[in-house]
Amino acid sequence: MDPAERRDGRDETEDERADRMWSDLIQEVRVAQTGVQILFGFLLTVAFTPKYTTLNDTDQAVYITTVVLGACATGALIGPVSLHRLVSGRRIKPQAVAWASRLTFVGLLLLLATMACALLLILRVATHGDHVVQLVVAVVAWYLLCWFGLPLWARYRYTSR
Repeated sequence: MDPAERRDGRDETEDERADRMWSDLIQEVRVAQTGVQILFGFLLTVAFTPKYTTLNDTDQAVYITTVVLGACATGALIGPVSLHRLVSGRRIKPQAVAWASRLTFVGLLLLLATMACALLLILRVATHGDHVVQLVVAVVAWYLLCWFGLPLWARYRYTSR
């Protein structure tokens, strides 16, 4: 057994590791895909409501930005499925896992931006308050903490050096 395999406690080949990582990644993507697809579907309907025509130019620009970000997030988070389908059987699973992981990370960043813009639009329309930006910044900070801060802290704290 190679020293690297002993360090991480797993006795698996590169292909077995890629299979395991692929399964983990697909489970993670399923959660994000569901959320982004529901949000994107909702966003697509907004332009067809009577309220949309009453939005000022800034709010319409925020809406359009939100829809475009949602479309991009949807593409990035569905991308790993297409990647897998197109390269399946080509014996490049470790590389496919790496690319799918990158797509998922980009998709999460785009989902964060989409959710921030959607929240900004909803709060601007619903409250017209001066505190909207502060609320959005606070929610984005919370997302950053939950999605990136805590995982990065755990990785730093519990990864053997």
